[in-house]
Amino acid sequence: MGRALMIAAVKGLPPVIRLVIFDLDGVVYRGDRAIDGAVELVADLKSAGVGVRFATNNSTVDRAAYVARLGRLGITATRDEVVTSTSATIQHLARHAADVRRVLAVGGRGIADELSAAGYEAVAAADAVGEGYDGGSLDRRYDAVVVGLDTAFDYRRLAAAIGAILAGARFIATNADHLYPTAEGFLPGAGTMVAAIAAGTGVEPEVIGKPQPAMFLSALEASGVAPQEAVVVGDNPDADMVAAHRAGIRSILVLTGVADARLAGTLAGERRPDAVAAGPAEVQRLLLGSLS
Repeated sequence: MGRALMIAAVKGLPPVIRLVIFDLDGVVYRGDRAIDGAVELVADLKSAGVGVRFATNNSTVDRAAYVARLGRLGITATRDEVVTSTSATIQHLARHAADVRRVLAVGGRGIADELSAAGYEAVAAADAVGEGYDGGSLDRRYDAVVVGLDTAFDYRRLAAAIGAILAGARFIATNADHLYPTAEGFLPGAGTMVAAIAAGTGVEPEVIGKPQPAMFLSALEASGVAPQEAVVVGDNPDADMVAAHRAGIRSILVLTGVADARLAGTLAGERRPDAVAAGPAEVQRLLLGSLS
């Protein structure tokens, strides 16, 4: 990890920061456009020697695709600097579910691809329709069902997932976000698919992504940074702020995604950030003001 950043005294934030963890959707970009000031903020943090990681609940593509997407926006990143809810799920399976080998993946192709690259026999739900609850066999075919955002989710994929879980497969959600921000507004998140599957099975999933702290803890471990030397920058109080709190990391809420100023003023408990910023430019002033 690079140099520590000594920042001006900002109430609620650490005096020394070695790592900044960014959410992506609604913080760094919306759709195919960078949020104003985000590219400059990341570049300036790296120039100051501060480590940067990107942690996203969006599991539709693999980490290499996120590196390419960031590159198109002008942000240089490596695969190791990106943590997705899928990569965190793979770590969870390796540590806590050694018996899982065959997995039904509900979501974008990125979930099945990353699971396969990690050595699992992963079958995309798109290729499994007809096997399960829609009239097919309910024989045990999968050790786990892993669910993320699926923009082609339909009745047959729902049926396949329900059939596998009723036959004994573990039910794992990469994340449970109800909405995610795009350039056109908010769209249904993975949590809507997770809720439908839970309703059909009566089984509550193991949730890996934010608001659980696994993704942030993974970033800390890989960076060799203590929680008190890191800051999370996110837009979702229910995901980013709660996960940061549970990981012991201070947080900045930006008002470029899920939350607005009215909501920010009402937040309490785990949802309450340590600082609020209108956007990346204000985050830059908070973290780098003493260097300007």
